[in-house]
Amino acid sequence: MSEFLMLSLVPLLVAGLCSLSCALLGNFLVLRRQALIGDAISHVALPGIVASFLLTGTLAAPAMLVGAGAAALITLALIELIRRLGRVESNAAMGVAFTTLFALGVLMLEWSGASGVHLDVEHALYGNLESLVWFEGTRPAALWDPQALAGLPPQLTRVAWVALLVGLFMMLAWRPLVLGSFDAAFAASQGARPGPTQLLLVVMVAVAAIAAFEAVGSILVIAMFICPPAAARLMTDRLSHQLAWSQAFALASAVLGVVLAGHGPGWLGIDAGLSAAGMISVVAGLILLLACRFGPRRHRAAPPPG
Repeated sequence: MSEFLMLSLVPLLVAGLCSLSCALLGNFLVLRRQALIGDAISHVALPGIVASFLLTGTLAAPAMLVGAGAAALITLALIELIRRLGRVESNAAMGVAFTTLFALGVLMLEWSGASGVHLDVEHALYGNLESLVWFEGTRPAALWDPQALAGLPPQLTRVAWVALLVGLFMMLAWRPLVLGSFDAAFAASQGARPGPTQLLLVVMVAVAAIAAFEAVGSILVIAMFICPPAAARLMTDRLSHQLAWSQAFALASAVLGVVLAGHGPGWLGIDAGLSAAGMISVVAGLILLLACRFGPRRHRAAPPPG
């Protein structure tokens, strides 16, 4: 029990909260055919984090979050600029922006020597779930001991607050989110203001991605924005049911991924460990594959957004 509390509880909670938050927002990105926004933001956080380190000389979480947030806003402006000046579709503009800025972040890492201070491409891609150890969790009583709870890794607190913020955003913006996802013109006629709602949705995607970036890496963030909502879309035509399916798929991916990463090789007689974030993403992809093959709505095209 003590080994589970120390080594596995926090990674499970962090992975679960990140997966649930990203999947919840991802439903509306998938419905609006804008799933690449999550991909773009999770990639461009890297140059922002590197730039923040070079300017401040610290790896403190607040500085990195500010840098990543600034990079996300710059990316959104760049996407819009490319779309208007180049007269290309949004997906093409996003592809150009996020690949260019992510490559810039990798070059900044190598040129600046920042990769020698535990700021490296591996952690940016795969996260660092395995390092989230709760050293005070040596006994079950620690679960209600305020002093022991104060020693929980700070990543858990951050992703918990973000999960709460995402839930509040969904409740407060539910009507304009739903109307704008299916018919933007009708939403505007009803006073739902689809433009500001779209901007707020993108901001929430940026907040969720950046908060999760340090602990779980960009690969898991991208997978959770897309795989659970896409799989859920193949299970039902009702939005409320789709949200429930996506949350179930996200939670199953997180739990199975962490368990398989830690114990899967041992069950096969292999003395090795696997990346928890990478395994979670693999499980999410397998769930999507099964939904594509066996989902009841797999032959029915999704209605186009407004």
